Amino acid sequence: MLKVAPSILSADFVNLERDIRALSVADADYVHVDVMDGLFVPNITIGIPVVAAIRKITDLPLDVHLMIDRPLRYVDDFCKAGSDILTVHVEADNEENTIAALKRIRENGVKAAISVKPKTPPEAVLPYLPYCDLILVMTVEPGFGGQSFMQDMMPKLKQIRSYIDAQNPTCELEVDGGINEKTAKICAENGANVFVAGSAYFKAEDPSAFVRALKA
Repeated sequence: MLKVAPSILSADFVNLERDIRALSVADADYVHVDVMDGLFVPNITIGIPVVAAIRKITDLPLDVHLMIDRPLRYVDDFCKAGSDILTVHVEADNEENTIAALKRIRENGVKAAISVKPKTPPEAVLPYLPYCDLILVMTVEPGFGGQSFMQDMMPKLKQIRSYIDAQNPTCELEVDGGINEKTAKICAENGANVFVAGSAYFKAEDPSAFVRALKA
């Protein structure tokens, strides 16, 4: 089943409630929330209080992507704020702490996920795969919206799909970066089933039609 997770990084922050409520009307599956700390990536976005506020205005699952340094320090707080899926980066800490973060997320009753940046090889996910409900492959360098899709990430995506199929078949495979009607099809052909779309969704003349096109 193909799913769409619009990224509110590209929403109108003055009218954030309006834009988030509209996601349900457009038949989106998740609300993708990008959290950046200015350390792990060169940008600062939103934090725990905003996630908690978003939780109050939508019944859609909150797909919270932590682009922050040493996320183990904050996973409990983000879980309690209302995350349904909580993603940490393999590059953000050592293996021991990353596994501890994934276990802690699951102990909170939240789905645990990891993400890999473009330069990180596919085999980097292997130590974490047993603890994951989702793996996120970045098809741009994390930090800013509106970047161009990196098609050379497709061999990595396909390889991670093979790992999932062999070791954890219920795990979802998500892509984030430059996703539109054309690139989503390419990603689906290489194993992805969840598409994070920011600029393309929020600039679409008909968001509902855009979501349907990604799921087609």
